[in-house]
Amino acid sequence: MDDLPFSPAAERNRQPILAQLLSLLPAEGRALEVASGSGQHAVAFAAGLPGWTWQPTEFEAALCPVIDERARRMRLGNVLPARRLDVLEADWTTSPVPPDSTFDLIFCANLLHIAPWACCQGLMQGAARRLTPGGHLVTYGPYLEDDVPTSEGNRQFDAGLRASNSGWGIRRLEDVRRVAAQAGLGLARRQPMPANNLLLVWQLIGHVEPEPA
Repeated sequence: MDDLPFSPAAERNRQPILAQLLSLLPAEGRALEVASGSGQHAVAFAAGLPGWTWQPTEFEAALCPVIDERARRMRLGNVLPARRLDVLEADWTTSPVPPDSTFDLIFCANLLHIAPWACCQGLMQGAARRLTPGGHLVTYGPYLEDDVPTSEGNRQFDAGLRASNSGWGIRRLEDVRRVAAQAGLGLARRQPMPANNLLLVWQLIGHVEPEPA
């Protein structure tokens, strides 16, 4: 697939993320991916979770045919046609599914630090409306934490992001957690990942499962 857009980071982290999804999720379900990008995660996770239907979405409409072509070449019947989704759209009314449809998993990787802060609010509010009771919102990427030393790599990455766009930057987990709580979501699991990233599992408040001992 050398002719398709390619993300080296997605290629590196897809297997570690899939391992976490396999440990978290049941054998079957419906997933919505926010900010699918090149589609590398979508095809990897759909292949690794064959009992799941995977709905990729992307803000950049030009990437939707790329995602579809990647899934076609992988011969994956459980990946639905990619659709454009803007997390800032009220009630996600441009979502590819009816407003009353819900998902057992909503997955979003590496969005929050390269998007305006309002996208965090939009993601949390939209996910809270679209999750099934007991469903999971999984976010992946770098975060700053008040009581955890920031790695030099993340420190430099954050500075570079903010120099490129003043509205970007690695987000403080405590700020993300506050916005999630305002939307009705609680943090159920914090999983350290390679390259100073975190995989965070969110659930509707009242359905938050305790972290494994």
